[in-house]
Amino acid sequence: MKSGYKIDAPKKHSQEKVFRAITDVYRDEGGKPTSHQESLATPVERAERLLKGRAEGGDKQALFLLGQLYYYEGRYEEAERVFDGLKDSDPRALFQLAVMYYDGLGTAMDQARAVDYMRRVVQRNNPEAGSIRYTALYHIGIAYLEGYGVQQSNTEAESYWLLAADEGNPRACVKAQSSLGMFYSRPETQDLKRAFFWHSEACGNGSLESQGALGIMYLYGQGIQQDPKAAIECLKEAAERGNVYAQAHLAAYYYHRKLYSRAAALAKRITNYDDIAAIAMVTDCLPEYVIKGVAIALFYYARCLELGKGVPQSKEKAWQYFTKVGTHIQMYVNVCLFGCVSDPSKTSCRHWHRLTGILINQIKFCLTHLPEIAT
Repeated sequence: MKSGYKIDAPKKHSQEKVFRAITDVYRDEGGKPTSHQESLATPVERAERLLKGRAEGGDKQALFLLGQLYYYEGRYEEAERVFDGLKDSDPRALFQLAVMYYDGLGTAMDQARAVDYMRRVVQRNNPEAGSIRYTALYHIGIAYLEGYGVQQSNTEAESYWLLAADEGNPRACVKAQSSLGMFYSRPETQDLKRAFFWHSEACGNGSLESQGALGIMYLYGQGIQQDPKAAIECLKEAAERGNVYAQAHLAAYYYHRKLYSRAAALAKRITNYDDIAAIAMVTDCLPEYVIKGVAIALFYYARCLELGKGVPQSKEKAWQYFTKVGTHIQMYVNVCLFGCVSDPSKTSCRHWHRLTGILINQIKFCLTHLPEIAT
C-alpha cells in the first residue's frame, strides 16, 4: 500500500492483551496441567484447549480470545470462522474480520466489504465497542486517503481522522492524531500550524512519531517559531525512544555544529539498522520515515569519512556509504508505492524520479538550513 498506511490490528499491544487475558483465564482454572499429556503441551496448545472448553460452555469472551489466538498464530481460516460467528454481537470480532478482508488473510481480499464492516463497528454503541470505534474511524480514513474499497478523497480521510482524533482525547485514536499532523504537512493538504497542533496533541498522548516530528518543526520553524533548544530536547527524547528519523536529524545537527565525533558516532550506529519493517513495528513509526532517517545518516557518515571529520579519512569507505544511500532511495520508493520494503519487479520511472527527488531534497534541505541554525 502507499504512504506506509496499512489497515491492520495494532498487533504488538493487542497480542500482549490477548495472552494476558488467556493467562488470567488459566489462573482462574488453577494454573496447573491436569494430566501428563497436558504437561507436554505447548503454552499455545494448553491455551487453545482451555479456551475451547470455556467457549463450549457459552463463554463469549473465551470464544473471542480463541479467535484472537488463531489470528496471531496465523491460523486465519479458523480465526475467520470464530469471528464470523461473533460479528453480529461483538464489534471486536467485526473489526478483526474487516482487517482480514482488507488484507486477504485466510479469505479473498475484499476491501469494500472491509470498509463496510468498519462502518458497522463505528455504528455500534454497546460497551464492547469501546476504543475500537476510534480505531475503525481511523482505518476508514486510511481507506479514503489511499482509495482502497472507496473512492479516494482527501476530504473524507480528513473528516474520519478528525472524528477518530476526537479533539486530542487521550482515549481516542492517538495514531489518527499523529496522522493528521502528517496529513497537514503534505504539499497538497499543507497547513503547518494545524500540523504542529496535531503533532503536539499526539506527542502529549505518547506518540513517538509525533515527538520526532515536533523536534523537526521546532528546528526549522515549521508551523511554529523556530526554537533550536526545544527542537534538540524533542529530538533527543525521541531519539532515545528509538525514532530513527529524529536520530538522523540529530546527527545532521551535530555535524553542522562541528561536533564531528558525536555526529559520526550517531550516524554510524544508524547505518547499521537493517530490519526496517521490524523497527517500524516496534517504534510504531512509518517505515518510509525510518528509511529516510537511515538514508540521511548514511549520507552524513559518508561525508565524515570523505573529509576525515570525527573519523579517520577514507574516501573508499565514503564511496561505499554514498552508494548505500541509493539503495535506501530504492527502498523508500518501494514503500511509498507498494507498501513493502522488498524489491518489486516493476517500478514506474515517473514515480521513481518523483520519490527520489523527495528524498534527495530532504538531504539538501538539511545541508542548506542546518548550517544557519547551528551558527
